[in-house]
Amino acid sequence: MVATLGFSSCTSTNYITNTIQILRSASKKKEKRDVAFTTPPNYAPRISKLIHLKGWNPLSTPAVIVEPTSHTHASIQPYLLSTSQNPSPLDDFSALAFTSRTGISAFSKALTEIDEPPLSTFGETFTISALGRDSDLLVEDETITSKLCKNPNRIKILTPPIATPAGLIESLGSGRGRKKILCPVPLVVGLKEPPVVPDFLRGLEMKGWIPVRVDAYETRWAGERCAEGVVERDDLDAIVFTSTAEVEGLLKSLSEFYGLDWAMVRRRWPELVVAAHGPVTAAGAERLGVSVDVVSSRFDSFDGVVDALDFRWSMSG
Repeated sequence: MVATLGFSSCTSTNYITNTIQILRSASKKKEKRDVAFTTPPNYAPRISKLIHLKGWNPLSTPAVIVEPTSHTHASIQPYLLSTSQNPSPLDDFSALAFTSRTGISAFSKALTEIDEPPLSTFGETFTISALGRDSDLLVEDETITSKLCKNPNRIKILTPPIATPAGLIESLGSGRGRKKILCPVPLVVGLKEPPVVPDFLRGLEMKGWIPVRVDAYETRWAGERCAEGVVERDDLDAIVFTSTAEVEGLLKSLSEFYGLDWAMVRRRWPELVVAAHGPVTAAGAERLGVSVDVVSSRFDSFDGVVDALDFRWSMSG
């Protein structure tokens, strides 16, 4: 066939070699993969840096906004402010359970505005629990422990080995015979509340605890055009979800503003890899009709999902 086209055997060999080099070059160029992530702006720099360190192109497309508001700030205050009738309002509690970094920050900010610690100097051990790397914030920010109680020996920091709400429940153990547990959680606005927090509160009740929910911050839909960064891409290699609310937020934008559903997105980019930060996010995505290709087995930080995505691509060549 080559002879009929007028190529010598040497020319044929050079042609094939050059073709292979061109294909390899194109493959290498594609290693600069485009990775979108729907993480809220206050978390985005952390995951963006990890994606960049892999040599990929990070594309921040926030689907939700996560932040304290004047309303949520006011919700925390009654549990911290001393009164003549109740000089130590947290004495009615045995524990404080944080399920997010934003909850810790909101609670810490509220603590800076009080004069007297809400927990009395003497009494039973008071447990403060947080998930994964979030617990580092409890150590780094001494506001919580120092402003919470004058006696630091009353405070116990608990970090569950499995960084999920269910893992936190197991680590807290039985609440029978103990007092209430304060749970600073998000108030979901503009979206249907995912089952994560309600399931967490029910799980605590099943363990004998009396959970008290306080809306410490808002998780708010980022708006009808929040999917713009995804829709306007000519090419997209992966999308990373770090919470169920992000999945719902993106889908709501696709549907209400762009008239698209997830099936259309998959048809547009058939090779798109969907990655979820841990099994809780993966289950939430699947429940909303988004099939997940990669789930991080390490979910105490964003390193896990980025490494899982890297492993997926390294295995696929």
